[in-house]
Amino acid sequence: MDIERLMRISEELARKHGVEYYEIRLVSFRSTELSMSNGQLKRLSMNSERGIGARAFNGIWGFSSANDVERFEKAIETAMKIAKLSKGDSRIHTGDPVVDDAEIGVKKPFTEVDVEEKLRILEETDSMLLADNIVNRNVYYSDWLVETFYFNSLGSEIRTVVPRIRFGFSVTAKENGEMQQYWKSFGGTLGWEMVEDVDLPHWTSTVVEKAKELLRASSPPSGEFPVIADPELAGLFIHEALGHAVEADLVKNGDSILAGKLGQKIAVDGLTVVDDPTLPGKFGSYIYDDEGIKAKRVEIIRDGVLVNYLNDRETAQYFGLEPNGHGRAQSYAHQPLVRMGNTYVEAGDWSFEEMLEEVKYGLYMIGDKGGQVDTANGTFTFGAREGYIIENGELREMVRDVALSGKILDVLKSIRAIGKDVRIEYPGYCGKGQSVPVDDGGPHILTKALVGGLK
Repeated sequence: MDIERLMRISEELARKHGVEYYEIRLVSFRSTELSMSNGQLKRLSMNSERGIGARAFNGIWGFSSANDVERFEKAIETAMKIAKLSKGDSRIHTGDPVVDDAEIGVKKPFTEVDVEEKLRILEETDSMLLADNIVNRNVYYSDWLVETFYFNSLGSEIRTVVPRIRFGFSVTAKENGEMQQYWKSFGGTLGWEMVEDVDLPHWTSTVVEKAKELLRASSPPSGEFPVIADPELAGLFIHEALGHAVEADLVKNGDSILAGKLGQKIAVDGLTVVDDPTLPGKFGSYIYDDEGIKAKRVEIIRDGVLVNYLNDRETAQYFGLEPNGHGRAQSYAHQPLVRMGNTYVEAGDWSFEEMLEEVKYGLYMIGDKGGQVDTANGTFTFGAREGYIIENGELREMVRDVALSGKILDVLKSIRAIGKDVRIEYPGYCGKGQSVPVDDGGPHILTKALVGGLK
């Protein structure tokens, strides 16, 4: 793949088609995926691929992609033809050219670990999940190394190399017709050292015991209660309820309750929310976004005030903001969209014990069990993997299938305490038409919300 030739051809085609701006992503990646269910290997794949994603702008974006080197030039020309033939009056932030060559380094590259060793870890993990009442076991592992060369019509030339790794397991427990699941996952922009650092005996036994305990747990009470959310559930809330609502494309399209609220107080004093793709080792970290903008720490809420939207080149121009590096694409075959990276609540000054003492009767909710958000109406419903009744400042019986719901702005304004104990270690994938790796978290948070049972 002759990059200099492609750069020269891109410039010639832009002149030919009257394109004012273009950007090209050349991507090569290697990946390994393994999964095992109840001791049986279900998936083992090792892939490598290279492709191009070409975008051209002429008041509207034209896009084309290809995974055949022989069609790279055609993809560039197609993107420019689309831009030329389409009609639009949007504008984008261009800025100055950037030249850089950057890699996220690791201690032990997973590319140097034999697939036999990766399979051995899955088999070892599966054997540790064997237990009475456990009727289903799943273990998975994936890694991928992505090298990207980005260039645009401004003169930017950026090469990046980003590794990602993810490993996890789940079980289903069954007793007297009741079934409950529990799981744990690990991930980051790390190497094989991440897997070696996992305390497998501890986490496999924790997952098994939690699933079995949930079989005997009670149903939760219904009503509005004080709720302490653990760092994982707090991270889920901030990602889903707030993070998507501050994605500038949703704001621009009228799909966010936070439209027109920049500079306004939307939460309690002391609440600061950040998205930071530069955090070392986190699953949602990256060096540059897919529009050639350097990743940066972005304060979304500062001391209760909404101070920023997450944006890309187009929405930054629309709102009169500086681009903050949140244009991300699932792959070379996708156009960048405004997306989160690592979203979290910054630390407060409360201990968990101090929060408990504040609650006469309420719930402590732990873990992410999914949910749904309507950013336009500002409402949400989330599930927690487990919960505990709090009575007179003490944890009581376990409850299961707990749902937490409410209005985003009401919950943000009802926060009574923000913990000191920030954890950002909940890797996952965020779907928005495309899937990208993200991380989220925060400290324990005490707020008020509607509680009920999951159906």
